[in-house]
Amino acid sequence: MSAHLIYDLAPLGSVIRYSDGQPRPPERHRNKLSTWQNTNGGGRLVRKQAEQRVGNTIIPASITLHEGDHGSREIIVLRVFRTFSVTSALKFVGAERPAIGAVRVFDRAGENAELVHLASHRAAAEEWLTRHGYPNAVLDEVTTDAVAAEVVEGRAAA
Repeated sequence: MSAHLIYDLAPLGSVIRYSDGQPRPPERHRNKLSTWQNTNGGGRLVRKQAEQRVGNTIIPASITLHEGDHGSREIIVLRVFRTFSVTSALKFVGAERPAIGAVRVFDRAGENAELVHLASHRAAAEEWLTRHGYPNAVLDEVTTDAVAAEVVEGRAAA
């Protein structure tokens, strides 16, 4: 499916995979493999940015995936995000939806909120918040009603 369909249908917290459709090169071809890895991967959908107008320029809507963290033990040194325009030529697949009962932790309220953590339940989300500094955080539980509404409306993407 297209990035635009992911933007429209996939809920924040979904695991999304993307690909250019090319087969993975052998490990011995390091340069080709590195290039391939730039256009084939996946991550958790953490943000949807609506189309914006800046002067006479229109910036298309976009989706942002959290691809991973780098560090050691409990210290994260680098967080890797990748943002795609809805006009991207890559193919996207919703691999996994957030589980019913999971709690999404957003950095703030509103349309431009970013998912900073996905906890298995509310107590785990509240415990995570005590260790991380997000004073304006908003907790949002994934409910059966929300999932059922998406399926009934034919909007299931992942």
